[in-house]
Amino acid sequence: MTTTTLAVLVPVLPFLGAAAGLLLGRTAPGFVRPLAVLPTLASLVLAVLVAARQGGGRAVDAVTELTPTGSVPVELALHIDGFAALVAVLVGSVATCVQIYSTGYLRDDPRYPSYAALVSLFTSAMFLVVYSGDLMVLLVGWEIMGICSYFLVGHYWETPQARAASLKAFLVTKLGDVPFLIGLLALATEAGSFRITKILGAVASGSLDHPTLIALLLLAGVAGKSAQFPLHTWLPDAMAGPTPVSALIHAATMVAAGVYFVARLLPLFQTSHAAMVVLAVMAAVTMVGSALAALAQDDIKRVLAYSTIGQLGYMTGALAAGDRGAAVFHLLTHGAFKALLFLAAGVIIYAAGTNSLAAMSRMRGLRDRVPDAYWTMTVALLALAAIPPFSGFFSKESVLVAAEHAATGHTGQAPGAAGWTVLLAGLVTALLTAAYATRLWLLAFRGRGAEAPDHGRQPVAMNAVLWVLAIPSLALGGLAFRLLPDWFDGHDLTPTLTTSVLGTGVALVGGIVTYAAWRHTTSLAARPPLGAVAAHPEGDAALVEAEAIASHEPAYGDIAHAPDPSDPGRLLLGPLHRHAAVGFHLDAVYTTLFVRPVQAGARLVRFLDREVVDTYVRGAGALPRVLGTAVRRAQTGNVQTYVSALLAGTVVLAVAAVLVATGA
Repeated sequence: MTTTTLAVLVPVLPFLGAAAGLLLGRTAPGFVRPLAVLPTLASLVLAVLVAARQGGGRAVDAVTELTPTGSVPVELALHIDGFAALVAVLVGSVATCVQIYSTGYLRDDPRYPSYAALVSLFTSAMFLVVYSGDLMVLLVGWEIMGICSYFLVGHYWETPQARAASLKAFLVTKLGDVPFLIGLLALATEAGSFRITKILGAVASGSLDHPTLIALLLLAGVAGKSAQFPLHTWLPDAMAGPTPVSALIHAATMVAAGVYFVARLLPLFQTSHAAMVVLAVMAAVTMVGSALAALAQDDIKRVLAYSTIGQLGYMTGALAAGDRGAAVFHLLTHGAFKALLFLAAGVIIYAAGTNSLAAMSRMRGLRDRVPDAYWTMTVALLALAAIPPFSGFFSKESVLVAAEHAATGHTGQAPGAAGWTVLLAGLVTALLTAAYATRLWLLAFRGRGAEAPDHGRQPVAMNAVLWVLAIPSLALGGLAFRLLPDWFDGHDLTPTLTTSVLGTGVALVGGIVTYAAWRHTTSLAARPPLGAVAAHPEGDAALVEAEAIASHEPAYGDIAHAPDPSDPGRLLLGPLHRHAAVGFHLDAVYTTLFVRPVQAGARLVRFLDREVVDTYVRGAGALPRVLGTAVRRAQTGNVQTYVSALLAGTVVLAVAAVLVATGA
């Protein structure tokens, strides 16, 4: 087979698997699991073959036009360069792991057939986005992912949280998709084509008249799809869905699509310094804000959700610095260790038996009960914190190097202001990332909360996937920067001394400070009850501090719901904790600015419809009815009555005529 044929089959196989799974889900349930796993696994194998044939060399292009569509043609086009080949392998790897993992995680779920089919369709759509050489075809995959996320996040639709989260994810991403579509149409109009290669050619020749406007419109869609400030609020709430779905969305599909799109069209954004600065500021605010929010979360999946938002900020920061190689490099390593983190969290939740016990403050004794999750999650957290030699160190280091080069003007690919913004925010975020990663590990595996009931050992499929993903989380970064420079535009990804020392240094500081804070709060929690302060005439400042911390906790009826008193997050964040815990009230701001006005407008429309429009309608019907009644009563059929009325009318007319004549 040719490379083009193989590439076409990559998105087609999961699509066929999804269709077959939906058709046979009820009539032949025994085929559901093979139809979920095997097509996705086959697509992974084909994606690897495509990557091997492409080899990081010249891009593979193929195009066909099915039918004329007007002045700007829409074509079925493939464009497979090194970036596309590697991202497709990532998508196939994570999707296959998620499908295998789900056979154990959702083995008793009655809606597993529809779930597995939607995951396959989700995967097919992302493959389409990755390989597409035409922006309209890319948009098809983009929107299919949106509707799949709606159904998958709302998988547990019986719960109000899942229903609200799925609706929020759909609406927020659509809010970004509207300007995104306008930007695509404007771009195609000015470039004369939806083909990516022709658009980049138009950019290189300076044929675009409004590059800044187009770039900003496209960034709105990227912010929604890749959960960047200010359209990131849907992603933490999306944790209401099944944990394997979270791994798929966060690691390899939906949120990666926006970053990948900007990487594909980076020369377009580089034509506008304003757009690059906006991208840098968006990345910086996203990185720092999400890291602070992650440090204040109690639910383990929400910590990881905010972590994903921050790591995507690193990727958009690398793009703002003009280095798509660093952005895609971090996309690849992040996909491996973030999928591992979510699936390990799923093992913890499975061991506890319910999503309601995902709160880290309620965890205790999990290290011995979930040893596979303990060891593999430790590897993934070290990669997340960018500790060498784990994979996250090399990719995050490449982002910092790109920001440093942009700040010092070594490359000229981005404004210096964008480089400095990303560099400073990246270092602050590196410290905070290590802090919340350390906090998660301490609370999850060495916590002092109430021990959850033991629901037995996890299925082999779940634990096996964790160890498979642990390999790239440990080794991918070290191998990639040595073996794959040609796949990243020939860009050297070797770490530099300055940023390595700075990045690793602040990460170690963040981890050590968090550990010290945990030891401090642990020692306070082990002391006598808070009421014992009064028994000491000299007082105890530490106990008073602990009492102040504890006073912010809600009242718990029993120890099974008591928070872990050794949580260092409150101590580290201080008064900022309560704001960070609710995402700095951004949802409340949106509720005030948008939701309530829309609801008020809806109430006004309903009032006008019921009380005004319906009143006129009822009045329009009542008047003829009254007139008809009056006429009907006048038609008595009595001739004497008619003659009397005629005579009375004649008299009235005669009197009126006399009065008029007299007046004249």
